[in-house]
Amino acid sequence: MMIAFANDCPKNADVLVFAIAKDALDEAELAIEQADLVLSAAKTARFEGKPGEVFETFVEESGTVKRVILAGIGKGKRLNVESAGGSMVAKILTSGAKHLAIHQSGMDQWQLARFVFGAKLRSWRIDKYRTTMPEKQKPTLEAITVLDQNLETAKEWQDLNAVSEGVALTRELVAEPANVIYPESFVARCEELKDLGVEFQVLDQEEMEKLGMGALLGVSQGSVKPPRMLAMRWDGTNGSQKRPLALVGKGVTFDTGGISLKPGPGMGDMKFDMGGAGAVAGTMKALAGRKANVHVVGVCGLVENMPDGNAQRPGDVVTSMSGQTIEVLNTDAEGRLVLSDALHWTQEEFDPEVVINLATLTGAIIISLGDQHAGCFCNDDDLAEDLLEAGKKSGDPLWRFPLNAAYDKQINSPIADMQNIGGKGAGSITAAQFLQRFIKDGVKWSHLDIAGMVWADKPGPLWDKGATGYGVRLLNQYITDNFEK
Repeated sequence: MMIAFANDCPKNADVLVFAIAKDALDEAELAIEQADLVLSAAKTARFEGKPGEVFETFVEESGTVKRVILAGIGKGKRLNVESAGGSMVAKILTSGAKHLAIHQSGMDQWQLARFVFGAKLRSWRIDKYRTTMPEKQKPTLEAITVLDQNLETAKEWQDLNAVSEGVALTRELVAEPANVIYPESFVARCEELKDLGVEFQVLDQEEMEKLGMGALLGVSQGSVKPPRMLAMRWDGTNGSQKRPLALVGKGVTFDTGGISLKPGPGMGDMKFDMGGAGAVAGTMKALAGRKANVHVVGVCGLVENMPDGNAQRPGDVVTSMSGQTIEVLNTDAEGRLVLSDALHWTQEEFDPEVVINLATLTGAIIISLGDQHAGCFCNDDDLAEDLLEAGKKSGDPLWRFPLNAAYDKQINSPIADMQNIGGKGAGSITAAQFLQRFIKDGVKWSHLDIAGMVWADKPGPLWDKGATGYGVRLLNQYITDNFEK
């Protein structure tokens, strides 16, 4: 969708949008001929200006019928201009309207930028495989004109636009089917980041074998799709930040469960089991796109978990790159095996001071938090607080869970250093305890279990049904607040 900026409303705009704060209808000023009629109609319809509330009507403007949208943005602590922009676009996207003009009245420039950001996020869809879609379901909206030309070059909008592009990449990677996105094609799809100045390093199977990544390779050995380890580096500090922040993502591009086969119903959703890696890739695009003043490495461990005759078996013992041995009791607890080698390699290769990994790791986190928060596990209280605050500010919320040595006994193995599952209780916590064993002393680390957040079964204020792009806004906000002060 094209987004343009102008000082005057284009004559071909068939939708006029005005933001209204809560309980501010009486003070609203609409730059249209029938403003009083529209405001009276909105009041009659009991429109209050709550966040996400949308009022729609039609007027005659200069001899042409125009659609008028009043978008509620709330006020005070409940001000939410992003959701307002998203709800407005959701109303218009398939309505038959083609060109939408957003008036600045009722918003300052910061709010306007966030309103347009929400509109852009909500307009993303993936329809390219639908060849028989009914006409009324097809998007008709082609262009948005923002009636503030100064916003086009404002840093607030430039940064948010870059973040929206990162979210779009994450959604694309997560939404694509597994016959399209697999380890090699995931890397290929991310190569667009090179044009933004991101450096690439890719390990193939032979190189990972030489490094002793037996845990990751054990997961991939049942698939004809070879694994990859992708590292993307963005240094916007010109070398002044010596030790990078490391973001590590689980990239299981399809997860059948392996020999511990998942039930058939719902297995098709497992194309999004690379949501952590997708979030890392999208964040790297956002940071490079806005030329962030930070040194970051994004690492994606990419495998496919399949159950052929060469697949690892329950009870197998593998040796990770760290030298620690793992008894694989359940081949469907594969993400932690991938991350164990990805985390160790990242620390060996890049010497980060802070490591944050993201993974659609456990169903247990969905039992605990549903689709409202991702789980946050952290070995440093300050890091945890910074991440939770970034979650609140960005709209990608987190909830902290404990890490405690008392849970380690659940993953101790009688024949190896550890086993990859810990019994029925505290499944998300024991998975985090497993990962912590691969974090070096002195490294600040957080594990984000995002299993309930990367995919939505119904539309939300900033996403349609499907891939949400969770994690990009969170990590971008965390970096903005803690590395670019």
